[in-house]
Amino acid sequence: MLLEGKRVLITGASRGIGRAIAVECARQGADVALNWFKDRAGIDATLAELEPLGRRVVEVEGDVALAESAERFVARAVATLGGVDVFVSNAGVCPFHAFLETPPEVFERTMAVNLHGAYYMTQSAARQMRAQGRGGALIAISSISALVGGGLQAHYTPTKAGVHSLMQSCAIALGPHGIRCNSVMPGTIETDINREDLADPAKRAYMERRIPLGRLGEPRDVAGCVVFLASDLARYVTGAAVLVDGGLFVNLQ
Repeated sequence: MLLEGKRVLITGASRGIGRAIAVECARQGADVALNWFKDRAGIDATLAELEPLGRRVVEVEGDVALAESAERFVARAVATLGGVDVFVSNAGVCPFHAFLETPPEVFERTMAVNLHGAYYMTQSAARQMRAQGRGGALIAISSISALVGGGLQAHYTPTKAGVHSLMQSCAIALGPHGIRCNSVMPGTIETDINREDLADPAKRAYMERRIPLGRLGEPRDVAGCVVFLASDLARYVTGAAVLVDGGLFVNLQ
């Protein structure tokens, strides 16, 4: 029960990595607040997984790209759970497009959700933590794509590099308030975002061969790292970025 008594807020919690984080935090004793957008069936499935765990849960729909969604999400969480101890910025989109053909609206939406949304949500949660005066933990789900390029991801990789940089700056800005700020960099994790891409057997086999641990990641692999960073075990960890990629990044052979 590494998170006993903590209140954890998670964006993009209706499926994939966000759902896994919500469930694992609840298993570790946390009450959770869940942000979601235009996915009623998905958030209902997350709630169904959380129900047997007996924790307090609040769900709030909102587009993270809008600053007012952040204020509303944090306010609802505080009203229901009594405060914010951990905030996880997870919501993101990754529509694959060739760089030369990427429409402006795709780039702008990706930037708005992945980077602007992380900024607004993190800022709102940090303000609440400062007001509480007890410190806290901010965790952003970046990506291995913050460190490497992708031919169909030129609109996506800069947003994940930005999220990583945001946590580094926040670690400096918020350290005096006892607020720790770290990012998690997943490698190839099987989620809805990449399911179509990985449906190609040749592509899937290629990715598995490149990963030293010999398999693609699962959302719960990321969730375990988030729980560690959210817990008091990581009380002296801030400004860090943790790769959760099965060794993919270091495999240059």
